[in-house]
Amino acid sequence: MSVHNFKGLKCPVPVLKAFKIIKEKKTTKEFIFLTDDSSAPKDFKDFCKNTGLKLLQINKKKKYHEIKIGRTNSEK
Repeated sequence: MSVHNFKGLKCPVPVLKAFKIIKEKKTTKEFIFLTDDSSAPKDFKDFCKNTGLKLLQINKKKKYHEIKIGRTNSEK
């Protein structure tokens, strides 16, 4: 599992950085992204839908979202 802090970054930067990290870490199966961007849950849902990744979980914390994404066999 790989954890990445994107707090303070606004749309579309968290998703763009996540995409780059996922492409670089080819053997990592699950990723957690921390972000305080209010549009991040929707952005990451769309991102997973468009890339074939699996949105495993979105946890709303007090001041940020914890977004967990996993690899699938149908990645694009």
